Amino acid sequence: MEHPVFVYVGLMLLALIFLMAMFARLFRKAGPHEALIVYGFRGTRIVKGRGTVIFPMVESVRGLSLELMSFDVAPQQDLYTRQGVAVTVEAVAQIKVKSDPESILTAAEQFLTKPPQEREGLIRLVMEGHLRGIIGQLTVEEIVKQPEMVGERMRSTCADDINKMGLEVISFTIKEVRDKNEYISNMGRPDIVRIRRDADVAAAEAERDTAIRRANASREASVAKSQADQERVIAETASQTKQAEATRDLEIKKAEYMETTKRQQAQADKSYEIQTNIMQQRVRAEEITIHLVEKEHEVKVQQAEILRRESELTATVMKQAEFERRRIETMAEAERNRTIAEAEGRASAIRAQGEAEAEIIFKKGEAEAKAMNVKAEAYLQFNQAAIVDKLITNMPEVVRALAAPLANVDRITVVSTGNGATAGLNKITGDITQMAAQIPALFESLSGMNMSELFSKIRTIGDESPKPDSKAKGAGQV
Repeated sequence: MEHPVFVYVGLMLLALIFLMAMFARLFRKAGPHEALIVYGFRGTRIVKGRGTVIFPMVESVRGLSLELMSFDVAPQQDLYTRQGVAVTVEAVAQIKVKSDPESILTAAEQFLTKPPQEREGLIRLVMEGHLRGIIGQLTVEEIVKQPEMVGERMRSTCADDINKMGLEVISFTIKEVRDKNEYISNMGRPDIVRIRRDADVAAAEAERDTAIRRANASREASVAKSQADQERVIAETASQTKQAEATRDLEIKKAEYMETTKRQQAQADKSYEIQTNIMQQRVRAEEITIHLVEKEHEVKVQQAEILRRESELTATVMKQAEFERRRIETMAEAERNRTIAEAEGRASAIRAQGEAEAEIIFKKGEAEAKAMNVKAEAYLQFNQAAIVDKLITNMPEVVRALAAPLANVDRITVVSTGNGATAGLNKITGDITQMAAQIPALFESLSGMNMSELFSKIRTIGDESPKPDSKAKGAGQV
């Protein structure tokens, strides 16, 4: 029973290994140096840096290298420069497929089924054509001396055509430039001659500089010797000058000493004379002092005389002046008393006049008050007839007040749209008449009496009214 179990396990392992082998064949991986172009029923896709499953019979896959391609660019024919010199140029180009998907698809369209040799041949043809055009625009000197410039022009010129193939130029380097007419070899001869000439000139200039330096050294030695002699002479002269200055200073000091001695002797003599003069001045001052004392005594005597005379004047003149002053003061006092009396009299008169006017005003007010009292008593005695009389007599004033607004109207423009009493001026006069007709109603509303009844009772009221007494009669007259 154990043998069939091992068989089943072995078959399962074989089946698993077979499936893994099949899956390994179907799974393709793309390294960092290549791109897988997968095409089939799912369309064309690019796989780069990862793996994908390729279904057999319905999908195919091809690898496109992304590695750098290096090849020589050396045209077989001679290239002619701008000067017409035929040269042979050998260069090395570094080109690769660009890494973006669009460029990879473009390169796949151009080179996917071509072998590397054929692909490099196509690229070489394009670059040789551009190199020929660039060499024709340059001189031999520029090509030889500036190869970097030629490479930069090649990269910029080929960029458009190479990009159309999905490629990019990494570098373009010129290895060698040759010619059959020895133009390049002869091109350096002027420089060689110039270098030799410069070397000879440099040697001659070195010899000249050596001679000049020798001459300068000799001259400097002579100058140094002359300067030493001059400094020696200057030192001797300075020493002699200092000796002469010392002798001169000694003589000056001697003269100054003699001058000081004579000055001190003269000052002593002058001091004696000054002291003599001072003593004389002191004697003179004493004499002046004595004279001043005498003058002061004379002044005191004169002041005593003045005081005596003042006393006499005070006894005679001052007493008379004092009497006159008292007389004037007495007259001024009398005049002041008179003025005060007159002012008091005028004040009394004004006060009396004011009191009289006040009495008159008071009497007038009292009379008016009495008149008002009398009028009030008369109004108390008014009967119905008097009230009616008062209202009727004041009725024109009421009508005048109602018509006052019409009096302020400057002009009235009438636009008539009807006939009869309701048109034109008839309308205005009718309105005024209606206003006047409302006066009796106003009278009745104010008095509470019916005017038709009052007019019907006029005679009766006149007959039955009591005769007014003298007091009421007087009030009515008022």
